[in-house]
Amino acid sequence: MSTGTEQPIQFYEKRMPIVTRSVKGRFRIMKTAILVLAYSIYFALPWLPWSRHDGVSQAVMFDMVGRRFFVFDLVVYPQNVFWLALLLFIAAVILFFMTSLIGRAFCGYFCFQTLWTDTYIWIERFIQGERPARIRLIKQPWNLEKITKIGGTHLVWLLIAFWTGLTFVLYFGYAPDLLRRFFTGHAAYAAYVGTFGIALSTYAAAGFMREQICAYICPYGRFQSVMYDPETLAVAYDVKRGEGEKGRISPRGDLKIREKRQEQGHGDCIDCGFCVQVCPAGIDIREGLQYRCISCGLCIDACNNIMDSVGYPRGLIRYDSELNLASPVPKPPYIDWKRWKVAGYLIAILGISAGLIYSINQRTDFEHSVQQIRQPLFVMLSTGEIRNRYQIRLTNKSDRDVVYSISVKDMPIGALDLGEMQNVTVHSGKSVMVQASIKLQPDQLERYKNFEFVIQSLTNSTDRAVEAASFYSEKAE
Repeated sequence: MSTGTEQPIQFYEKRMPIVTRSVKGRFRIMKTAILVLAYSIYFALPWLPWSRHDGVSQAVMFDMVGRRFFVFDLVVYPQNVFWLALLLFIAAVILFFMTSLIGRAFCGYFCFQTLWTDTYIWIERFIQGERPARIRLIKQPWNLEKITKIGGTHLVWLLIAFWTGLTFVLYFGYAPDLLRRFFTGHAAYAAYVGTFGIALSTYAAAGFMREQICAYICPYGRFQSVMYDPETLAVAYDVKRGEGEKGRISPRGDLKIREKRQEQGHGDCIDCGFCVQVCPAGIDIREGLQYRCISCGLCIDACNNIMDSVGYPRGLIRYDSELNLASPVPKPPYIDWKRWKVAGYLIAILGISAGLIYSINQRTDFEHSVQQIRQPLFVMLSTGEIRNRYQIRLTNKSDRDVVYSISVKDMPIGALDLGEMQNVTVHSGKSVMVQASIKLQPDQLERYKNFEFVIQSLTNSTDRAVEAASFYSEKAE
């Protein structure tokens, strides 16, 4: 029987703030370049003009009222939801493909969470100073300096979060007009809900939760490890070189010289902790591959800078595979493409992408359907003629109004009756229902049991559809 005091079980560990140090290097440059490119696209795209015959002059816009999406010259309608399914499938397979080759690099360079967190950290550093100054600011009591710097940081965070949410909303309307209506209080209720909802979530995720999003909320962080292979490149610490036989040690005296360190059984790691200080996830890469690691490469830059300063070779921390690190003599790191799984992902990406491109190229500017009205199936008129009725639905998917003509093949002249709608005008993005009647004399029934409707665009001669139909009568039954 235990006499000690039982400790309560803690199911959630309180978050310890991670205060990162800035670093210079090729991976930091690449992350910054991707961030600038992503921000330029996201924030500028709603303002990019694009000439259209019918619709707003905006390159990318989701027209919820007209139920169509403008993506440059492509107009997407709800009927094209199949394209969205293909895009999602392609995106998923690309993610699997990248993970199999270079691990979690998507998280480190392209993920929205990473991009906005990077910006928030930069703002924090710009206002509050480098890592030692920010640690000192956290520990000091509240005074004018602390209120000014922390308050200023959060104010800029909120402004960026607000502009992030507002930009997202601007994709759903003509940006100049929607922006004016937003600030004059005349925008739709959904615009305010969307803007402030996204703003608050951005502020919370990038300002406070940060690495917790990657560790506890993002599902990819949990299942990405099952897609790793021994050949997968990931940010790794070379334990053999860094630890040696007697472990890492700081450079002092003769231990500053690499040959002397090796003679005494010590590795190249000088235990400076720089790799931990620059990590946005707060991990120590020297403890091995961890699910929290987002493969951003900043620890590689930090370690290479230290190796340069002490005159040791670079690459103590590097992108490398588990298989290569475990070999007696590691080779230079390389991306191993020659794997069946990688080939399968690549074939799937190319195949589905080709199918999507083909589907988009083969799209027509209109859709149609012909349905026979079956209640009743046929009617005998007082003149002795037999009448069948048909319902024709025309959907104009182009960016301009189109005029269509409807005719029939293999039918006597005058058999088709469209009422007063001899030519049908369908507005852009709209549908029109046309009621058509076919009338035949009793002696014509056997000859014209099957025929075809011909739908021809008078605006664009290439848009033409032929739809088979049947004529029913008591005699034919």
